[in-house]
Amino acid sequence: MPLTRRDFVQRTAITGAGVVLAGAVDVLATAPGALAADTPATTAAKGAAAGHHAPELGYGPIVEDPQGLLGLPAGFAYRVITRTGVTTLETGESTPSNHDGTATFEGVRGATLLVTNHELKGKRAAWPNPVPLIEGLVYDPAAAGGCTVVEVAKHGGHVAEWVGIAGTSTNCAGGATPWGTWLTCEETEDKAGQNGMTKDHGYVFEVDPYNRRANRDPKPIKALGRYAHEAVVVDPKRGHLYLTEDASGPNGLLYRWTPPAGFHHGRGHLDSLGETAGVLQAFKCFDSGGKFVDDLSRATKTGTVYGVDWVDVPDRDAKTVSVRKQFAAGEVTRARKLEGMWWGDGGTYIVSSYARDESPVQHDGAVWFYDPKRRTLTLKVLLGVNADPGADGPFDGPDNITVSPYGGLVIAEDGAGIQHLFGALDDGRTYPIARNELNIGTDLEPAYSEFTGVTFSPDGHTLFANIQEPGIMLAITGPWRRQKHC
Repeated sequence: MPLTRRDFVQRTAITGAGVVLAGAVDVLATAPGALAADTPATTAAKGAAAGHHAPELGYGPIVEDPQGLLGLPAGFAYRVITRTGVTTLETGESTPSNHDGTATFEGVRGATLLVTNHELKGKRAAWPNPVPLIEGLVYDPAAAGGCTVVEVAKHGGHVAEWVGIAGTSTNCAGGATPWGTWLTCEETEDKAGQNGMTKDHGYVFEVDPYNRRANRDPKPIKALGRYAHEAVVVDPKRGHLYLTEDASGPNGLLYRWTPPAGFHHGRGHLDSLGETAGVLQAFKCFDSGGKFVDDLSRATKTGTVYGVDWVDVPDRDAKTVSVRKQFAAGEVTRARKLEGMWWGDGGTYIVSSYARDESPVQHDGAVWFYDPKRRTLTLKVLLGVNADPGADGPFDGPDNITVSPYGGLVIAEDGAGIQHLFGALDDGRTYPIARNELNIGTDLEPAYSEFTGVTFSPDGHTLFANIQEPGIMLAITGPWRRQKHC
């Protein structure tokens, strides 16, 4: 049953909350220069005025890495797991480049399995290190992207890497499933005949890190639609899949897929679906006054809550018109750079990396939380436009995201200038975790690649993350501890 505007208005009227549904909505931290009402400084000041000191935040300042790769707080260490041009696959080829979305799974004898996307767009000839075309694992032999599976021994010893899927394009964030597989998402709309492709692209594929045979003869899950996919999460209770679209002209959409009656999730079950199985819908938001919200950038204060309804997608395979262009003005809500997602706390966290002139209001990043039970979308993190991205301080351009076992979120930056991994808590504070120090530019014009694939090991002891270019997977260990609220 959809949440109607009238339902939402009546609910908010009962709580007396206006746009914010409750008087104590949890609000995650913003970075310096953010648009939120409270910054870390004002939060600390309020605590001091109340007669108590704020608990120590984070792990201290970032210490420069003498190896020029990854700056970390004192007491932390990193290990390179894979590196394009250095490490090799079981079949002898180089680790593919452009690491992106990643998830971890429990392996045998305490090992950790990781499935990693390689965001390689277009023809294979354009990339020095594409995903190798392993017989039986190829969708389109013209495409350069895909996934690799990495096995890391319990104590960080032996590392093995092999291809999970090949011949896909622009594999971006993706998402893990509750049944232990990986859904890899193509962030492209190229059709056969475009950019050298021999098959249509813009789909989701399932990769099994445990069963190599299950990955043979890969087929797209067409029921989930064809568009510039970014990330996907699974609601383990209701069975819905939520998917983000990273696109512009017009801005992209948030989607929900509802499985058909009688369908039960499990390994390989999505592959058995027909092209139009289930219902694919796009989101439509409205505020507490019942007013339609055309773009998520309209929200300029953390704690803002929108009601959400869902609108059927007319042609999910986008045979003639891109899915996001099938809706007229006023039919759906849009957002720029809808990127990473992560299921946690009974719902899904959703990232909008930034908004510029194509959006009603500009910002340098936002994180929303969708509550499927209440059918509400709450703004948790909002970063103001970073006036000096070359300075080591303000955070901007959130992308991949994970829920931390130590509280709050860990967010990977894909902004301008210096790139970080940073933590965000729900009491108005942020803190740095790592800094990319690998300069892929020049001394006069330094450049630093984005962080991707941030995710903890199943036991929570190791934080894995990637530097996308040239393609480096890192394992970070140290004195992790629970981050306390003020």
